[in-house]
Formats: sequence, C-alpha cells, structure tokens
Amino acid sequence: MTVTEIQPSQELRAAVDQRVRAGTSVAPLGAVDVDAFESNARAMVARAGGLPIRVASKSLRSVEALRNALSFEGFEGILAFSVPEAIALVGEEFTDIVVAYPSVNREALAQLATDEKLRATITVMVDETAHLDLLDSLGAGPVRVAIDLDCTLRLPTEKLGALVIGPRRSPLRTPEQVAAFARDIVRRPNLKLVGMMAYEGQVASVADGETGPVGAVKRWLRTRSLNDLAPRRAACIAAAREVADLEFVNGGGTGSLHESAAEGTLTELAAGSGLYTPAIFDRFTALEHRAAAFFVCQVSRIPAPGWVTVNSGGWIASGPPAADRVPVPVLPAGLKYSATEGAGEVQTPLHGRAARNLKVGDLVWFRHAKAGEMTENVDSLLAVHHDGTVEEWSTYRGKGWTFR
Repeated sequence: MTVTEIQPSQELRAAVDQRVRAGTSVAPLGAVDVDAFESNARAMVARAGGLPIRVASKSLRSVEALRNALSFEGFEGILAFSVPEAIALVGEEFTDIVVAYPSVNREALAQLATDEKLRATITVMVDETAHLDLLDSLGAGPVRVAIDLDCTLRLPTEKLGALVIGPRRSPLRTPEQVAAFARDIVRRPNLKLVGMMAYEGQVASVADGETGPVGAVKRWLRTRSLNDLAPRRAACIAAAREVADLEFVNGGGTGSLHESAAEGTLTELAAGSGLYTPAIFDRFTALEHRAAAFFVCQVSRIPAPGWVTVNSGGWIASGPPAADRVPVPVLPAGLKYSATEGAGEVQTPLHGRAARNLKVGDLVWFRHAKAGEMTENVDSLLAVHHDGTVEEWSTYRGKGWTFR
C-alpha cells in the first residue's frame, strides 16, 4: 500500500482550469480534491485501530477543512499549534482543543486563564517549571494542562555520547521526572493536569519504503524507536496516572497510526497531514492514500526551447534543507527544475520534454512537500467535489489569522 494517485483528477483539473481561464481565480492558487480528502480520512480511521484521531490543525490551516475532517466518525478534537489559534478556533465554535506546543505568549495565556469558556475548551502543553510559573502568575484558572513527554531514540556512541533521533521537544524522559513534574502541577490550584502527549516523530514522519541502504537504516530506526519507546512510554504514563486522573494520552501521527495504536498505551492519536497527503508521504508503505492537495502556477514566459518559467513556485517546506523539501511538479509529467535556480520565490524555470507543448498562460500543477505550509501562500483553497461542484475553503491567511 502507498499513495495510489499523485496527479490531480480530471474533475479537479477541469474546475481549476475553467476558473483560471475565466478570470474568477488567479494563479498561483491552492486546490483540494474533496473526494480524495475524504477517502484519506476513511483510510486514516481504518488504520487507527478504534482510537479517536485528534486533527492536527497545523497540517490543514483551514476552518472548512477542519470541519470536514471532524464530520467523520473517528475524528475527535483538535491539536492546535498556538494559544491564539486555539482561542480563534473556539470563536468558530470548535471544542476540545489541545495546544501541542508550550506557549510563553503572556497576553494569550492571560486571556485563556481569565475566560471560563476558554478554560473549559483549551488544554495547554507544559514540560518546564517555567511554564507552570507563568501560568500560575496569571491568576484565575484552573487552566487545563498536559505534560509533553520526550519520545526520542537515544543511541549510545563511544565518542559523541548519545545520538538523539527524533524531535527535540520535552526535557521529561523518565517516569521519575514525569511523576515529580506532575506533583508540581497538582500542587498549584490555578492548574489542572488532564493529559499527556507522547509524539514519536522519528516514526510518524520517517518513510519506511525507501530502497537501498538509506531505506534499510530508516526501517531499522523505526523498529528500534518503537521497541525502545513502548515500555518507557507505558511507565511514564503510569507514573503520571498515580498523581492525577488523566483524561487523555495522545501520540502517533499520519505515518504511524497503526503502529502507535497497536502499542496499547494511548487513548487517542493525532494526525492531519494525511488528509492532504503531500509528497513527503509517497514512500510510506502502510498508506493507501490519494494526493488531495495541490497548487497551480501559470507559465509566464518561455525563455528557450524546452524551457518554461512559471510564476512563483518556490514554496519550500520546513525541515533540514534537502531535495525532499521542494515542491514536486506533477502535471504535465516530466518537468524538472533548473539545477542552478531551483524553485524560486517569484518565478521558477522548468525544463523537460513536456515543456515543449506548454504555452504562456498554461497551468503547471505541483504538490507541496508537506501539508499545511502550502496554505500560508494562498487566501483560499478551491475545494472540488467529484461532481464538479466547487467550494472555497478559506485558509488561516485568508481569514487574516497570523498566529505566533
């Protein structure tokens, strides 16, 4: 199993082409195949093993996309990326929001601490005493908090000490550290410990389908990470439960839903990027998904035979600079970047046999390397249904939401 369709459907292509040529939409623009989006949602629920999936909002960054995902049985709650975002989502009548990252935004935290509805709806992440002191200083409350657990794999080396594999998040790693931190939380009347997050990013976001030695190493790291984490995560969860009655324990991601669910330590999973299925997931063997999100640029000039230049295109994904962070041109098939220019901020030269048949004004389709980051470049997404019906899904940017 893998990503089965990487090119836009005929319905999506026709709807976007018609709107661009009619002048009702202007490229570069983002587009979503709603049928593929919903197919991916069903596939994710099937892999979740009966655990609810909390939707990672940073991977969608669209209120309409969030509503669509949460309309499926098996998706419950939102995993937000900032407190201001969570407050805005409450204003859109979303409930059960966990902020996945600690915040030091005093203004937003003060608003949360002093508003009864926000306190009942939003849970914030903590892993340092400084986080507790900040929240405690705001008064009011109690503010709902969750503990973030370090899930990295640490491999001992002779000369460099431990080699850390995975996202560097929390300093809390052992049951003893978790228990002591949990006791510190429950001693504070302005705080209420309700959950824990334990995200194994080196499994959820590392492909297991690559070939050759690199692929073999990645598969070994995934297996080693899960084997190392399972008993430690279980012990840390047990340590926290001895101190407080946890409502949830969250973990996993699109690339590890089935593996994380099978471990038996979590009460819920988190995922969002699989709904769009960007190019970074093309080499995951357990995903039976379809590419659902694309962006489109127009040919703006033809600098030489076999070459075209499109407007914009340089929407590079976050992470270590590498070839897998660059958008993938998918239609017409066979287009390649210039080795000396790559994907550009305002223009992108492309070459290949397909370029010979392109004219000024023609469309070139791309897939972003990652998920929600694409939406930072457009005000809305053209959401096209199988019957050709078109909706406009506003992005956070289109709503004027610029969260920090």
